Amino acid sequence: MRLLKKNFLLLFCIFILGIVFLNVDKISDKIAASLEKNPPVVVENANAYFKTDSFIFVQNTNDFVPLSYNDILNIYYTITNSGFEDFTFYCPSEYKMCLEDVGKISNDPETLTYINNFVHPYNGFSNIQTIISESGEINIKINYLYTKEEIKAIDEQVTKIYETIINETMTSYDKIKTIHDYVINHTKYDIERNETNHSKYQSHKAYGALIEGYATCNGYTDAMALFLEKMKIPNYKVATELMQTDISGHVWNALCLDGKWLHLDLTWDDPVSDDGKDYLQHKYFLINTSELESIDQKGEVIVKEHLFNKSIYPELRV
Repeated sequence: MRLLKKNFLLLFCIFILGIVFLNVDKISDKIAASLEKNPPVVVENANAYFKTDSFIFVQNTNDFVPLSYNDILNIYYTITNSGFEDFTFYCPSEYKMCLEDVGKISNDPETLTYINNFVHPYNGFSNIQTIISESGEINIKINYLYTKEEIKAIDEQVTKIYETIINETMTSYDKIKTIHDYVINHTKYDIERNETNHSKYQSHKAYGALIEGYATCNGYTDAMALFLEKMKIPNYKVATELMQTDISGHVWNALCLDGKWLHLDLTWDDPVSDDGKDYLQHKYFLINTSELESIDQKGEVIVKEHLFNKSIYPELRV
């Protein structure tokens, strides 16, 4: 009888070990899942410059558990668009490529620039750092381009200009044209910064364009974007596709007017002249992509600075 019991226990143990062996993957996954329970993502309130707009390339999201590359793009956009300085989210175990995809985005300056172009200028970053942990924790730290003091001074100037030159009887078209002309007539292109990347002016920001009177394309574009935001006109910034290695980068405005997405380039409508005189043009004022390409392909010199990635800005394909 005692021998029978021993044999039974032996057979039972072998049976249990067999079940464990056959299901070892499922069991290990369950154990890993129980150990990998991530803490909840803490989401603070967005700041005053949060844009409710969602675009084709990036959209605002309330779901900070990514399951695809596009989910990660949307998280980066929402974090930046909300004005968060520090944000942590987690890669779920079922998204096997998550850490790799976060690495691709965080180490690609071109992709980060594209994301930056869709947010309010005041939420645009000068630097973004991503810390990736093997445990799946992703920590993002953002340094924003504009200081609180600059924002206060610029906002006061924007309000002053707007109340001086705009009245509510104007159409949106007339308002945009009036602001376009005002900025160009009161701003000079900062040649020094363009040639040396150094200047005594904050010309790469709206501060340079609206307060100091000097701007590069970034300053012109941010300045115009602030007025478009004030008028609640959907807009974003368009950048030259960086793969065009034989040209310098450029940025300009795109906006949606009467249901159509159009280009608006104040920099190129304020040309630097050989005779030193100031000129105001409307060559790149509210034109569609076909018109932009037609203008740039005329003449002996083919303009490449307006070549942009249409998969990033599909609203501008036509």
